[in-house]
Amino acid sequence: MNTADQYLKAIYLAQRIENGPASTGTLADLLEVSPASVNEMVGKLEDRDLVEHEKYKGATLTDEGLERAHDALQTYCIIERFLANVLEVEEFRDEARALESVIDDTVAERLDTIIDRPEECPDCFDPERDCCERLEVSGRAD
Repeated sequence: MNTADQYLKAIYLAQRIENGPASTGTLADLLEVSPASVNEMVGKLEDRDLVEHEKYKGATLTDEGLERAHDALQTYCIIERFLANVLEVEEFRDEARALESVIDDTVAERLDTIIDRPEECPDCFDPERDCCERLEVSGRAD
C-alpha cells in the first residue's frame, strides 16, 4: 500500500467518523501529519480523480477512490488480524500501521488465507476504536 492509499483509507474512515466530507484536521490527526501535508496530498488525489475536495467543507472519495480505500482498509485489517491472532504481537496496531505501507496485494492475499476474517470486512472496521469491531485479542481488551 502506498502513501496515496493510506490517505484514501484515512479519508474513508474520516467520512464515517464525521458522517460527511473528511476535514483536513481529522485527516491530519488520523495520519499524524500536518494539515499542510494533508492539503498537498488531497490536491494530488483530486488531480487523479480519486477525491473531490471543497474548500472549508472537506474531502469526499470518488467511486474509484472509494474502491481503492476499501482495498487499502481490507489490507490493513488482514495485517492487523494476522499480527494479533496468529503471531500474538502485543502492539499489533502500531506494527500494522508500520507494515501497511510495505505489504503488497500478493502478500496480503496470502496472509488472508491463514486468518479468520469476517465476510463483512472491512465494513466491520470501527473508526472510533481504530480496529475491527469483531477483532478478539486473548487476554487483552481492545
